[in-house]
Amino acid sequence: MSIEVRHISKSFGNFTALRDVSLQVHDGELLALLGPSGSGKTTLLRIISGLEVPDANPDSEILFHGQSVVDRPVRHREVGFVFQHYALFRHMTVADNIGFGLRMRPRATRPSKSEIRDRVGKLLKLIQLEGFGDRFPSQLSGGQRQRVALARALAVEPKVLLLDEPFGALDAKVRQGLRTWLRRLHDEIHLTSVLVTHDQEEALEVADRVVVMNQSRIEQIGTPDEVFHHPKTPFVMEFLGQVNVFHGRVTQDKIELDDPFVNEADEHHSGSRPQAVYARPHELDIQRESTNGEGIAATVRRLHLAGPIARVLLEAENGGHVQVHMSLERFYELALQPGVAAFVVPKNGRVFDATVAAIRD
Repeated sequence: MSIEVRHISKSFGNFTALRDVSLQVHDGELLALLGPSGSGKTTLLRIISGLEVPDANPDSEILFHGQSVVDRPVRHREVGFVFQHYALFRHMTVADNIGFGLRMRPRATRPSKSEIRDRVGKLLKLIQLEGFGDRFPSQLSGGQRQRVALARALAVEPKVLLLDEPFGALDAKVRQGLRTWLRRLHDEIHLTSVLVTHDQEEALEVADRVVVMNQSRIEQIGTPDEVFHHPKTPFVMEFLGQVNVFHGRVTQDKIELDDPFVNEADEHHSGSRPQAVYARPHELDIQRESTNGEGIAATVRRLHLAGPIARVLLEAENGGHVQVHMSLERFYELALQPGVAAFVVPKNGRVFDATVAAIRD
């Protein structure tokens, strides 16, 4: 089931939650709506489901498999919804929770008790909770409850699965395991799914494509590789992981860096328009001596070596801070220690107009 959203806007009083948003979700795709709180991602999900109505606009449209569902109520859109806080019935067993939507169907379309029992059994196997059917939600862990909530959404055989921050209430280790499990599950059932999250790592790991949202609009749509390695705006660059921002100039396809800056651009670069050069920590290198005058003079201030990479925080001469990530092998080769003088050299970077970056900040 493909989904197409065209020119959707939504306001709540004086607050604009969505501004002329359009996107497509391909059949069988897992699409992530990613952005900070207030960016509009949950409102968009609720409009797709029918829980919210978009503002009146002759150009707006919501299509499921090419057919308009704008005037179709929630119960007729054939969507399954999974919320952050499970919403399981505490007085019902796991099996009864999963089969609830089937038992609530009109008599004419309601499966028999044996059919419901068989379907619940298959879903318990699918979510790896065989033997848990007679337990109550209070007897399950948070991760198990969320899997039950997902099974309940799947029980009614929806054409579209909508997940609103499904792992947000869980601790980091449980979230990691459920992300891996959800991706495997999706590869097995190929159900068109839309996932709302503010967790960058979650979106990049689980989704086929990512929609990065900010201030009620879409900033970029692309595969995890595209949005991470080829960001189109400064916001996407900064939101998807750590980033260092420098003053710089581009001359003859070469990036020339000045001092690092934090929140605002310099007034001017003599003879050229200022550029904001963005580089992720792993796109910088450290040298103990400057080669051909290249690199930014800095002093090592802090080291973090607990993990597969070395994280080095340096302070430039103007007081700005630069974060560099490197292999442990490279770190020990350089023999870095706090207080050591060094030079930061870029291996890669992305250039945006510094005046635009300053306005954004």
